[in-house]
Amino acid sequence: MGKIKMTTPLVEMDGDEMTRILWKMIKDELILPFIDLKTEYYDLGLKYRNETDDKVTLDSAEATKKYGVAVKCATITPNAARMNEYDLKEMWKSPNGTIRAALDGTVFRTPIKVKGIEPCVKNWEKPITLARHAYGDVYKNTEIKVPGAGRAELVFTGVDGKEIRKTIHEFTGSGVIQGIHNTDKSITSFAKSCFAYALDTKQDLWFATKDTISKVYDHNFKDIFQEVYDNEFKDKFEEAGIEYFYTLIDDAVARIMRSKGGIIWACKNYDGDVMSDMVSSACGSLAMMTSVLVSPDGVYEYEAAHGTVQRHYYKHLKGEETSTNSVATIFAWTGALRKRGELDNLLELIEFTDKLENATLKTIESGKMTKDLSLMTTLDDVTILNSEDFIKAIRQNLESM
Repeated sequence: MGKIKMTTPLVEMDGDEMTRILWKMIKDELILPFIDLKTEYYDLGLKYRNETDDKVTLDSAEATKKYGVAVKCATITPNAARMNEYDLKEMWKSPNGTIRAALDGTVFRTPIKVKGIEPCVKNWEKPITLARHAYGDVYKNTEIKVPGAGRAELVFTGVDGKEIRKTIHEFTGSGVIQGIHNTDKSITSFAKSCFAYALDTKQDLWFATKDTISKVYDHNFKDIFQEVYDNEFKDKFEEAGIEYFYTLIDDAVARIMRSKGGIIWACKNYDGDVMSDMVSSACGSLAMMTSVLVSPDGVYEYEAAHGTVQRHYYKHLKGEETSTNSVATIFAWTGALRKRGELDNLLELIEFTDKLENATLKTIESGKMTKDLSLMTTLDDVTILNSEDFIKAIRQNLESM
């Protein structure tokens, strides 16, 4: 049989460590044998990002705008230890944060449900989708290590030269300062994306911040969401029979634990980062969650929601066997290829992505899985496979389809 043809390239963003190893395995075993793959390739591995002064990350974001669909491997956001390990010129920003800022999109993350891997929260009958704001906050922060006593001030200077100045803290000794920001434009895009996605999927939308403590910053999010809802979406929500409501983040956590799922939970950038990990872990594994960044202009970037699996990578370098879950990375590829097929009207490509996802789930449901899933499955007679053999087992099921 001939390979499935593509007409427009995907933007392919390679990554770091163990997920980079899995990335190549997935392409070699599950993509390239079946698809005449067309991609515009960008190496977002930390070494090459350092060589290009992180220009490659910005270039990949611009390419995503051009082609409309991207697929991204997990990447390293360096800390002090990574600075030394990779001999970095500087502590580069999060690649995800950079791309999200460039696309001004919203990240939607949903657990991947599979028989035999039941949620820890027994009343979660349906997946909970996390809608994570994709701009600003701590991911675009400015930080200072305070050396000693002194005054820290927050200053805004308008284009007219007028200043707004507030004292942050009178330091009597050393400490730290962090400055974060957001924009009304980005928050408005976030709100519109969330309301539109809720309408498309016919799910209730919750939004949560901590406006009782952050009476200006978080309250601004709350006000913009309400304004967008009242002006553009209220009647549509009522007609669709779905609900929007705002609550405090701590109340939302309590409500989520008692809910049956099937809702969209919108969070600010950092809250969404943490809560999506909580939901995905409670549903099985960090590697069992889809993640897609959607811009207001209809640009899509698919990725795995987890990190680079550093511990497994060091074992791999020593020649030791690993059993790393590749499901989220596989679903990043299927999500991007499906969207490319939808945009280019390639039915054969869309059907292939459905088969690959089904083959992946069928492999797990047959009792063949990675170690992380074996520790929580309700299935009997489980076979634990290493990283490569798990992907090869998926290929066997795929070929049988």
